Amino acid sequence: MKFVFYTHSLVSDWNHGNAHFLRGVMRELVSRGHRAIALEPEDGWSRTNLLREQGESAIRSFTERFPELSWESYGPAFEHEAALSDADVVFVHEWTDPALVARIGRARREGGPFTLVFHDTHHRAVSAKPQIAELQLQDYDLILAFGETLRQRYLSTGWGRQVVTWHEAADTRLFRPLPQEEKEADLIWIGNWGDDERTAEIKEYLIEPAAQLGLAGTVRGVRYPAEALEALQRAGLSYGGWIANHDVPGAFARHRATVHIPRQPYVDALPGIPTIRVFEALACGIPLVSAPWNDVEELFRPGMDFLYAGTGAEMAARIERVLNDPELAASLAESGLETIRSRHTCSHRVDELLDALSRHGSTKVRRELALREAAE
Repeated sequence: MKFVFYTHSLVSDWNHGNAHFLRGVMRELVSRGHRAIALEPEDGWSRTNLLREQGESAIRSFTERFPELSWESYGPAFEHEAALSDADVVFVHEWTDPALVARIGRARREGGPFTLVFHDTHHRAVSAKPQIAELQLQDYDLILAFGETLRQRYLSTGWGRQVVTWHEAADTRLFRPLPQEEKEADLIWIGNWGDDERTAEIKEYLIEPAAQLGLAGTVRGVRYPAEALEALQRAGLSYGGWIANHDVPGAFARHRATVHIPRQPYVDALPGIPTIRVFEALACGIPLVSAPWNDVEELFRPGMDFLYAGTGAEMAARIERVLNDPELAASLAESGLETIRSRHTCSHRVDELLDALSRHGSTKVRRELALREAAE
């Protein structure tokens, strides 16, 4: 089947975590014999910022690392209906322009035989509820929400006919342990600044524990203001700026532990939704200590797959314990990796996607899936 993904960007992961998961899903679909292409706006802020900071070499690096992935940019004159004429499944991400969301919906209503899917991987259903409420989703066959609490938001507000929980996951073709890498430092944090969504939390759960313990550590991410960079320097943490997501496994492998610091909208209003970095870190076999969040969906095994820290003081104590107890560190790494490989890979998510399409897809897609299943 042919899958078309409308995304903010496939080629740029600059402050754009959805690109991580989308790449993994597309790679898995292609490996199973499907066709997949991503369509992204030519003026998207993520790719624009990446090009301004890193230049064309960042795009070349992406195409060299992921030769199996196809993408095309679109502008005002792009013929979307023509691009969808042979599609079986069309994904439209939540960041897509509302006018285009409605236009693709009309194409489905006016006879498009494809299954039309809306994919939400953000917190704007809470933080920007009026904008999400205005989206024209009545012609969409299926809505995929990346957490159960987000699914419940859609159901309670009537934003869609069929809403399914579809968590993010790790692309384990890319994210895996690299034991051949030498350890260079104690702690690594990979995450973007996030404006006011976790400013105090980064200070409490990263900067202050690192300074208290005198750790050698690395911070990678974008949009850090001058005062944040000064605080990192005072704590003895090295700031490296943006890192291509395909370079992250090596960065994890060169450090002894990492932390997870969730954004507050997920902690307060959408509990149970971790960032994709949790999946990716555990897939790389690095011990993880997390600031508070409520795993209400039991995605992981807290205390086995990673450690919780309820305060900054607890974070310092947990990190120190992991760094000084090789058996604990090895146990966390092994357990977290086991959970990812058994439940949270992009292969698992594609299985779940195909199951949802077999139940909620168009007649064309249900027939294609039935034929494929019979052939297998």
